[in-house]
Amino acid sequence: MSLDEKVCVGCGVKIQTEDPSEIGYAPKAALEKEQPICQRCFRLKHYNEIQDVSLTNEDFLKILHGIGNTKALVVKVVDIFDFNGSWINGIQRFIGYNPVILIGNKADLLPKSVKKEKVIRWMKREAKEYGLTPLDVLLISSEKGHGIKEAAEQIDHYRNGENVYVVGCTNVGKSTFINRILKEVTGEGDIITTSHYPGTTLNLIEIPLDDGAVLYDTPGIINDHQMAHFIDKRDLKLLSPKKEIKPRVFQLNERQTLYFGGLARLDYIKGGRSSIVCYIPNSIDIHRTKLEKADHLYATHLGELLTPPSKEAVESFPELVPHEFTINGKKKDIVFSGLGWVTIHNGPKRVVAYAPKDVHVGVRHSLI
Repeated sequence: MSLDEKVCVGCGVKIQTEDPSEIGYAPKAALEKEQPICQRCFRLKHYNEIQDVSLTNEDFLKILHGIGNTKALVVKVVDIFDFNGSWINGIQRFIGYNPVILIGNKADLLPKSVKKEKVIRWMKREAKEYGLTPLDVLLISSEKGHGIKEAAEQIDHYRNGENVYVVGCTNVGKSTFINRILKEVTGEGDIITTSHYPGTTLNLIEIPLDDGAVLYDTPGIINDHQMAHFIDKRDLKLLSPKKEIKPRVFQLNERQTLYFGGLARLDYIKGGRSSIVCYIPNSIDIHRTKLEKADHLYATHLGELLTPPSKEAVESFPELVPHEFTINGKKKDIVFSGLGWVTIHNGPKRVVAYAPKDVHVGVRHSLI
């Protein structure tokens, strides 16, 4: 195989040996390997170091637009812990009339008491509200390997001999999912580079299937409204929980505030004494204070008591902006995209949720 045809098996990008500062660089010695890997993937895999890349969302979208021009099965992977934040809006524009299987990854993070069937029903309802009616909805954990065999069987069943495109936004665990499927089917170890950094896969990665069809891992769409894009790289691992999320319950009086580290804030304004359940990564401390003291606490303790952001990252961390909500009905979630959510019971209740300026904050039907 000539250099022109060599692509990195880790991220799918074309390999070049000329410029170490550009994407796809690999030293010439790396080309002798049967499965060449670029320097960026090598450093990510072995040293957990990230190298910024020059690809934009437009580059990723151009790659995805080709799916609608071909006949294939689309496997859409979402992060069940950040369902709304990891949704690709307007997915139908890319995929045309192709059928879709919806896969909720990171199901191991949900409390064990939550029934799988209930989560699947909830995913179907949310998908419908986004305008998508999938052929099937499955729950998996790429990290733990749960549900992978069933997912591989269902993909094979629904594809009818056609190619398969696995799509999702960055950091939903798409490449880990494909690595798990490959392991399940072939016994091969990890091939595709995976990490908790956004945007690891840089081009289409082709994986041949037995009948001549191809499974494609596509680049992750960058959803700029997720918290991961606003915090320092050193703090990113705190947003990528590895264990089951423990719900934390607070009995709040009116005019009390909760801080989620220093990343977000919830002011409980009106509605009588109430129970608020927080589904936030276990590694992030939650602090309660009185509303009149909240601004002073943030101004004096950001990066110390209220962390992340870490002390070194405070200067570059954007200011928090308010979103006001009136919660009616039995149970609703207020979602901080890429951070988690809080569940509020039995409205009417008035709250103000704060997050960095471009982080999406919204209300949805309660997941749990």
